Amino acid sequence: HKSSIQTPNTNTDIKNQRKFIRVHIIEENMSLSLSEGGRLPSSAPDWAVAASERIKSKRIAGKINSAMPPEGVKKVLLHSCCAPCSGAMVDEMRYSEMIDKVVVFFYNPNIHPRKEYLIRKEENKKYCKKIGVEFIDCEYDDKNWFKRMKGMEFDPERGHRCTECFDMRMERTALYAYEHGFDAIATTNATSRWKDSKQVDSSGVRAAERYEGLQYWAYDWKSDEMTIRKYEISANERFYKQEYCGCSYSLRDSNEWRKANGIPKIQIGGETAGLGDRYFSDPLVDAAEESQEVVDEFFAQANEIAEAGSDRQERKKMLEMYQERRKNEANDGVVNGLNNW
Repeated sequence: HKSSIQTPNTNTDIKNQRKFIRVHIIEENMSLSLSEGGRLPSSAPDWAVAASERIKSKRIAGKINSAMPPEGVKKVLLHSCCAPCSGAMVDEMRYSEMIDKVVVFFYNPNIHPRKEYLIRKEENKKYCKKIGVEFIDCEYDDKNWFKRMKGMEFDPERGHRCTECFDMRMERTALYAYEHGFDAIATTNATSRWKDSKQVDSSGVRAAERYEGLQYWAYDWKSDEMTIRKYEISANERFYKQEYCGCSYSLRDSNEWRKANGIPKIQIGGETAGLGDRYFSDPLVDAAEESQEVVDEFFAQANEIAEAGSDRQERKKMLEMYQERRKNEANDGVVNGLNNW
């Protein structure tokens, strides 16, 4: 279409050219995906509309890949926690003109039980095979994970136990990267609204610093643009919609939170989820299920319960207090939305 645009000589020419470009973009947007700035439904939330506008601006400016790798990085080892969190990051890296190779590294001994671990791993492996990205299947090192987490069983989500969990996984990722000549490591944990980006990135930086010449690729992988692409890929692939972070302690805490909110228990595998759909299907609906409001509500409750520590009676008391408060909030009409975990 560039050949249709003539060099403007007058203000009228400039206005006509701008009009042509606007019409061209509108027509083109009809066939674009949401992550490319395509037309959104009228019911789209404000954050999605804003993200779409930014994507359109980048396309006009010719800035397709927004994630700039660290200087000198050509080969990246991407630690992946699951397929849904991997989609956008892998997409961004494998299409980057600055990256020669990206390899997915699956090391997640935290995921429990084994049935859930296998579901997430096999789906991740299948997706990588489909798009032609190498997949490294590391062993299920769950015994060492439980050993390292000893004494932190009742830490709150995003607490010290989570830091140790990130450290363990990123240390193994960094070691493999160093031994196999990678320039940088990164992790899909950085894409999740359920994770603290600073906590995740700090673990990555510490792990990379152990080895000369290895870098950690830190970036805002939770931007609106990346989020739309993440949920869009997940919906297109109909990825399995997991209902909790992964470890046995998050499974316990998530089920306690569900009980207090009158939600069915988490279902491991199968075609039916405890709450909502079993598979991703609609980018905007799926993203709304994990809105920032829902995330904030979950962690606020988790921190309250964590104050009771391992005292079962005190934890039960705290849960009952939380449950009563949620009932009152429901009556007042101020209850935040609920999602899968």
